[in-house]
Amino acid sequence: MGLARSQPLRIGLTGGIGSGKSTVARGLADLGATLIDTDAIARELTAPGGAALPAIAQRFGSRAIGADGALDRAHMRELAFGDAANRLALEAILHPMIGAETSRLAAKANSATIVFDVPLLVESGRWRDRVDRVLVVDCLEATQIERVMRRSGWTALAVQAVLDQQATRQDRRAAADAVIFNEGLSLAELQQQVRALYAHWLPSAGS
Repeated sequence: MGLARSQPLRIGLTGGIGSGKSTVARGLADLGATLIDTDAIARELTAPGGAALPAIAQRFGSRAIGADGALDRAHMRELAFGDAANRLALEAILHPMIGAETSRLAAKANSATIVFDVPLLVESGRWRDRVDRVLVVDCLEATQIERVMRRSGWTALAVQAVLDQQATRQDRRAAADAVIFNEGLSLAELQQQVRALYAHWLPSAGS
């Protein structure tokens, strides 16, 4: 049974690369949740004229900025995944800015549920106390690799390098209040699981 809430239900959504997390996020938004996508915020901060670019250029040099004036993602990916110190330095620039914008958007949300789409929710160690529920989208690692290769053209080694920097499936599942196992599901079946979970967590929205 659901309890009356004076504050929105805050859901932290996470999952490894290629898990289908973005599809689940869209499904929750379609059900009326306010979606706050931390990856989208990061892209805004590193787009041409983005607020994070001066600090990134100062720390990593002019090569970090592409000819279009945005962050050179391929270059930074190579730096960040090749050296933990570089990754931590980049996170130290971006995370406070992402956090501030996330808080601003949450404060102005006008819905019964706020979904925070956070790819590194488990890795950051900061989100458990900020949300009421953690939802993990999971699938087999081989499926993650195949999906990312198909959509991005990356090599299997490139995808594996990203996976190696992310929390393990076991760690994500251990942090979850609920898991959607997105393996062998059609889009309709995945959406049905999203609707069922949303109705369970927020009964007033299930009808």
